[in-house]
Amino acid sequence: MSGVPPVEGPRTEEGGPAVDPAGEPVEDALPDEDEHAASEAARSSRARIVDQGAIFAGWVGLGMALVIAIAFELIIAVQPLVFLIAPIAGALIGYYANQRAKRYRPRWRLFVNAGYAGLVTGIGLALMYVALRLLFVYADSGFSPEGQLGGQLVCPTGPACTYERFLQRGDGPDLAASGIVDAASFEAAVWRWQLIGGAWIIGMNMGGALVAASVRAVRRPPDDEMASTVITEAPSNA
Repeated sequence: MSGVPPVEGPRTEEGGPAVDPAGEPVEDALPDEDEHAASEAARSSRARIVDQGAIFAGWVGLGMALVIAIAFELIIAVQPLVFLIAPIAGALIGYYANQRAKRYRPRWRLFVNAGYAGLVTGIGLALMYVALRLLFVYADSGFSPEGQLGGQLVCPTGPACTYERFLQRGDGPDLAASGIVDAASFEAAVWRWQLIGGAWIIGMNMGGALVAASVRAVRRPPDDEMASTVITEAPSNA
């Protein structure tokens, strides 16, 4: 037996994870794991109809709808402005939905993202608009400052008092021409008016959002964004 110790390959703990006990290099598994994660992300993106950025934009749109409703129904109290703001708000939230999602292609996804955010924003704005309008009607106690509309009206709190206000202003003939001849018919008309108004708000909000998507659809994507979209939408080989 000679005194020379046998030659051994580098130990695993000394050579690091890239060397096996025999001294042969071992392929790093991290690139494969990254490719697998990217493939899973691409598959998830293709399966999702609405991008996560658009979902987030929908929540932002609800907050914007709350601000608009409070500002133009309670603070400024000029309700027609809500209808003028609705398409502008829709365009802003429709643009933001695709910008947040960094979406340029395919084009149909632009319209889905913008339509979703516009629909959520429109529904939120319509609900708050209708709720505040009905609140004023059903909380109407008939009180008026002295010298305006004859002072305190004698009526039960609710639509009956609002109906009396219209009569005091001389709108009775116009209401009668529309089939409104008492408090009950006026209450039914109030609900009809609010439902129609809410539908208009939703429609105009979605219209603005789809216009924003159309503008983005005809634009040429930036080169880096286009490359990212192509990678995300590329079919998986798995």
